[in-house]
Amino acid sequence: MRTVEKALRLLDYFDDQHPEFGLSELARLSGIDKATVLRMLGDLAATGFAEQDPQSRKWRLGAGILRLARIREAAFPVTRVITPILERLAEETGETAHASLLSGRDLGTIGVVESTRSNRVIIEPGLILPLHATASGVAFTAFARPETRAQVLKRALKPITPTTPTSGEALGTLVERAQALGYATADQTYEAEVFGIAVPIFGADGFASGALAVATPTSRISPDHTAMILAALDPAARDVTRGLGGHVPPHHRIAA
Repeated sequence: MRTVEKALRLLDYFDDQHPEFGLSELARLSGIDKATVLRMLGDLAATGFAEQDPQSRKWRLGAGILRLARIREAAFPVTRVITPILERLAEETGETAHASLLSGRDLGTIGVVESTRSNRVIIEPGLILPLHATASGVAFTAFARPETRAQVLKRALKPITPTTPTSGEALGTLVERAQALGYATADQTYEAEVFGIAVPIFGADGFASGALAVATPTSRISPDHTAMILAALDPAARDVTRGLGGHVPPHHRIAA
């Protein structure tokens, strides 16, 4: 892995639940020695992507990321496009709706609208979704460019739960099923007691650029509930695709 890529990947460990990390923590999580991590953090700090608290000595995301985020949103207004669609999808299904786009090797969550039910799935904005362990990831992989799909299937796959696919063969089976159905499901492969259903978001080239998904507690899932979710999810994903300037291939259909 290239040095720049390694440095930027350190930023993926930060989220709402973990806004700060010590040097030793980042070294342990990344599997990179402390001296190298410190040098990378110094480079990130010099460009405004990271900063260190002078008292705790812990590292956090820098203000430079906000500047780039504002530029990105002004040029490519993702939030304005997806938020009303997610709100409608969450209301129609009664479940948590979320959207993600490719971010490096996996998917990055770009929008979440939670269910109003007391028993609901909670997803943190900005959460990284592994391609092999989530419905969104499988849906993306199934309809991504062939060369991208081939690369994903060759990866070393880490187990996250007892049901996470950990071989290219197992993941390939899920991908083929998603291709046949037009959507992907994930039963507790990323988080216990969570069932996900996802449909690809397509780019201008007709290949997947991300996914739109609904997450529900496994206690509520049933054939009828799945059918209801898909009936709302399919048109919503098409709306997101069109809103982001993408193109849904004519042959893409959700199997009844």
